[in-house]
Amino acid sequence: MKSLALHAFAAFLLLIAFQVRAQPMAVVEGVQMPAWVERAGARQPILPGMVLQPGDVIHTGPGSRLLVRMSERSLVKLGENGELRFTEMSTTQELFRAALGVLQGAFRFTTDIAAKNRRREVSISVGGVTAGIRGTDLWGRSRDSTEIVCLIEGAIEVGAQGEQPVTMDQPRQFYRRIGGQAQPIGLVEQAQLEQWARETDLERGRGAALVGGRFQAEIARANNQSEALAVYDRLRNAGYPAEIRPLRQGEQTIYAVRIRNLATPADARALEAKLKESVSGK
Repeated sequence: MKSLALHAFAAFLLLIAFQVRAQPMAVVEGVQMPAWVERAGARQPILPGMVLQPGDVIHTGPGSRLLVRMSERSLVKLGENGELRFTEMSTTQELFRAALGVLQGAFRFTTDIAAKNRRREVSISVGGVTAGIRGTDLWGRSRDSTEIVCLIEGAIEVGAQGEQPVTMDQPRQFYRRIGGQAQPIGLVEQAQLEQWARETDLERGRGAALVGGRFQAEIARANNQSEALAVYDRLRNAGYPAEIRPLRQGEQTIYAVRIRNLATPADARALEAKLKESVSGK
């Protein structure tokens, strides 16, 4: 009986280990288009539920936002006109390890309450600045030869190559580097921090798509497949995850070009208004 119990316990441990390995390390939770993932030299539009891999580079366009959930339940956010590289991602029962590079744009890394005690080794570079995370919430941006890293909660060690790293462990402390020169550690006002945070948050009602989103935007209808494919290709090249759906209309088959997973009817209407004119060529 004891042997059977030990075998059952060993099988349970193996199942847990398999689930840890099988769990995707990064999944797109939401996207405010246009946005693309670059993988093995090819670009494709991002859609909710997409699994990201080490080596992927994310690009966001004007007005775009991206929300990614990591396997240890941290959230990664990227603002408009951004570029983010997932350099390394690995996970075991004991440790989550990741290296991310913000090449351009605004970025936020935050962890939900249930995962704060999970062991992790996360390194985030923002332009030429690297932050080693022991904390749970930080914001950063790389733009116009200026790099900013702001601590929201926890502690981080931050610095650039050739510099002595400094530790920030007080909320709203921020490190700034301008034209390659580090500036003294400052303390940002709460109003400014809130403004920075909005640069990476999904804006509801402006075309946001989410995992489980129940609404769709119909961008065009075509009488034949070639016309539908022309619209489909144009949208996908522009960073919108379009799909084609055949519909029966009396004795005729028509082709609807649509984008699904939108969060609300307002998001669907906003996306239709934004894209219908552009695909019509007006």
